[in-house]
Amino acid sequence: MKFIYPAALLAMTAPSFASTALAQEVDKPSVPQGTAEPRAAPTKPITVSGSVAVLTDYRLRGVSQSDRNPAVQGSLTIAHESGLYVGTFASNLAGWGTFGGSNLELDAIGGFRRSVGSATIDAGLTWYMYPGGADKTDYAEAFAKLSGTVGPATLLAGIAYAPKQEALGKWYLNGTEAAAGTYSDPGDRKDNLYLWGDGAIAVPNTSVTAKAHIGWSKGNNGLGPNATSVAPTGEYWDWQLGADYAIRGTPLTINVSWIGTDIARREAAYLQPSFSKGQDGSGSIAGSTIFASLTAAF
Repeated sequence: MKFIYPAALLAMTAPSFASTALAQEVDKPSVPQGTAEPRAAPTKPITVSGSVAVLTDYRLRGVSQSDRNPAVQGSLTIAHESGLYVGTFASNLAGWGTFGGSNLELDAIGGFRRSVGSATIDAGLTWYMYPGGADKTDYAEAFAKLSGTVGPATLLAGIAYAPKQEALGKWYLNGTEAAAGTYSDPGDRKDNLYLWGDGAIAVPNTSVTAKAHIGWSKGNNGLGPNATSVAPTGEYWDWQLGADYAIRGTPLTINVSWIGTDIARREAAYLQPSFSKGQDGSGSIAGSTIFASLTAAF
């Protein structure tokens, strides 16, 4: 449902990349999962940080969770000097992302972060929750990330794996079955794998940081109990190219990016009408788009 990926996401996670925010990854593996890593190790025994962001679209791994409409997101992380941390991430939802009626994604995140030489290792678990949605909506996903600097660049590589769970299962073979409410395999369980990499380079003598993200998903090629899938079409790539502009003297950051996936409309036709804006069978919620966000970090 998180660098704040869209600022909010990155602040939390595991998977996203936008301004210090984008989808999906407390430090969360979101753009669609953010690109930058969390702040440096705390100097106090316990530190609290967070962010609030306004986005033109909530893209989780390249797929819109807000029906290509604006989203408001927030994140909060409490970190201990030992490296342990807990956090939460929240965002409004619409359309495909509602998971059986919920208009809110609320994630709980816990993990451990430790510096080893010039690298940082971060591993933990994200619990995706959809309050008010259908019964089979929530699922857990483990993540691990390795980040560091190479010359002027900050690089991050991550993996997120969700073991077999009903919320990720292939209950419907296609969108026609989902529209009719006729399950093909109720109770089915599937797993999901996400691999991603992020990069960031600060432009000398400016407040601009160029960013890039690439991710690969593999999972359910049908539709789950709520007519959605974490990996639409079963296997696909997502990407993000953009830049942050930090407004000097303020906690504000503006991000503008190009986000997209390699999911072609013809390839995803069998998922319609679920996999479309408004669930009317027209338009794409995974097509390339210009994304923008405004994030306030604290």
